[in-house]
Amino acid sequence: MAIDPFTMALFALKGYSIIQGLKGASADQRASELNAFNTETDAERSKIEARQRHNDRLDLYRSNVSSNFAAFSAMGRDVPNDQSVKAFFKKQKEVATTDTARSDFMGAAEAMKYRQQASTLRQEGRANMAAARLRAFSSAINLTSDYSNIKTTDYSNIKTP
Repeated sequence: MAIDPFTMALFALKGYSIIQGLKGASADQRASELNAFNTETDAERSKIEARQRHNDRLDLYRSNVSSNFAAFSAMGRDVPNDQSVKAFFKKQKEVATTDTARSDFMGAAEAMKYRQQASTLRQEGRANMAAARLRAFSSAINLTSDYSNIKTTDYSNIKTP
C-alpha cells in the first residue's frame, strides 16, 4: 500500500521538527559550555585580582614601615629599643596581616562562586540536551502512533457530497 502525500508530509514535518529540536539543544549546550568557560575565566581573573590586592597591601605595609622608621629616627627616637615604637610597628603588622587574610578569603570566595556558576551552566546545558533527546524520542513515538492510526482508519465509509 502506497503512503498518501498527507502522511508523507506528516512524516517529513515531524522529522524536521525532531532534527531542529536536537540541533537547537546542541547549540544551547555549546553556548552553555562557552558561558561556563567564560565564568571559569572570571574565576581565574578574580584569583589574580585578589593576589594583586594582597601584594599591593604588603607593598604599602613595607613602604609605611620604611617611612615610619625614618620618621621615628628623625624625631630622635631609639627605634630598635623604644617599646612604644615596637608596639606601633607590631600593630601595623597585625593590621596588614588581617587585611591580606581578609582579601585572600574574599578572593577565594568569589572564585568559588564563579566555579559554582560554571558548573551550574554546564549542568543546565546537559539537562537541556537530555530533555531535547527525550522530546525527540517522544515525538518519534507519537509519529509512529499517528501513522498507525492513519493506516488503520477506514476511509471507505466516508461519503463525499
